Amino acid sequence: MAPQDMANTALADLRHHLTGEVIVSGDAGYDEARTIFNSMIDRRPAVIAQCESEADVARAIRFGREHDLEIAVRGGGHSVAGMALSDGGIVVDLRRMHTVTVDPGARAARIGGGATMSHLDRATQPYDLATTGGRASTTGVGGFTLGGGSGWLERKFGLACDNMIAVELVTADGSTVHASEDENQDLFWALHGGGGNFGVATSVTLQLHELPAMSVIMLLFRPESGPEVLRAYRDFMDSAPAEVGGGCIHLTGPPEDFVPEYLVDKLVCAVLVTYTGTESQARKVAEPLMGLGHDAEMITELPYADLQCMLDDPPGLRNYWSAEYLGTFPDEAVDAYCSAASTMIVPSGSQHVLFPLGGAVTNGPSEYPVPWRGYPWVAHPFGIWENPADDERGKQWVRDVRAKVQPWAGGAVYLNFIGQEGKERVVAGFGEGNYERLSVIKRRYDPDNVFHVNHNVRPA
Repeated sequence: MAPQDMANTALADLRHHLTGEVIVSGDAGYDEARTIFNSMIDRRPAVIAQCESEADVARAIRFGREHDLEIAVRGGGHSVAGMALSDGGIVVDLRRMHTVTVDPGARAARIGGGATMSHLDRATQPYDLATTGGRASTTGVGGFTLGGGSGWLERKFGLACDNMIAVELVTADGSTVHASEDENQDLFWALHGGGGNFGVATSVTLQLHELPAMSVIMLLFRPESGPEVLRAYRDFMDSAPAEVGGGCIHLTGPPEDFVPEYLVDKLVCAVLVTYTGTESQARKVAEPLMGLGHDAEMITELPYADLQCMLDDPPGLRNYWSAEYLGTFPDEAVDAYCSAASTMIVPSGSQHVLFPLGGAVTNGPSEYPVPWRGYPWVAHPFGIWENPADDERGKQWVRDVRAKVQPWAGGAVYLNFIGQEGKERVVAGFGEGNYERLSVIKRRYDPDNVFHVNHNVRPA
């Protein structure tokens, strides 16, 4: 039998046994199936296995290994580096596995490996329950959580990984492993920030918290007010209660009813205050910010699931992001940071973001491979634009932001916020000692480094 005939026979066998769908180039829906959030990434997998069960995932992994295909795993497809795709390889596509089962009595949710934040938040909302999720509703829960998980609720409820109760994982040999505090404890530790290095998470169980009310205050200022506003916001956050989240964000003024026409499609400086409580409580807490002379405001109480959609960007745009975690943020850093906003692409979906940490992030479990949790601030240039002609300009802006805040940066970084920036940054994302321990665990569960399309930990 010719090699091509053998390949066709193997592919037909995979199609026959997979409950989900197998898609290859030339099939209807191939281009749609390989489209991810970052349109700058254009890769053509040989096979896309749209799995519907753990058994499907195991079959897809075995198929990839038997035929020497590089394996990529797709949940939400939000990785800025395009880690959900492999040129000429096989994609283990989990999007059909998006069921969320809520146990309101236990305040827990079991979340399928392909579920997005929207699936999770809409499932928990009727029970007035929530947990820390990503700041975009289309982010995949699995990759977000295994990478650490930073979101609007983190100061109150901790990082997503801090709320992880259990994980079901299909490993490189196709077997299923359960990890929790009581079972496979080393692996469970590794999954608190170690990402997709150890297998495919077919489900994650997360702790939920009561959240009967959620409020948002957004204040818009002209960009020249940025340094003054950011200093006030910095001082406000120094003593803010854990119920307060949000950030200071330079962005393009959106065409919303509350935005005056002279700010639409122009650079604005926004203070966003999220509050796990009522609107009246939020207003009272945010009083120090309300007298800064803002040009526009939006203040409302809304479901958490709706907050998660507020800053969503449509797919199909070009993305380049990075981050620096700051140990201090003096006035000189404020000035340097704000000056970088002037070269951001406007109008575009780009956001020049400064997020506060603290609260339950800083006070959370220190033993996990999340070395950035102790920093008070993170500068996160989030570049999004439409025109390929802006690629170099957008990338350079992100690099310039990092360079401007470098004097106050501590070195650690949240890997979900960055693309492929080299091994040193990967090690910085886990911490050097943690990386060595992760490498030993990797050797046990993936000795051949099958799962390397990620921020990779090489087996010891």
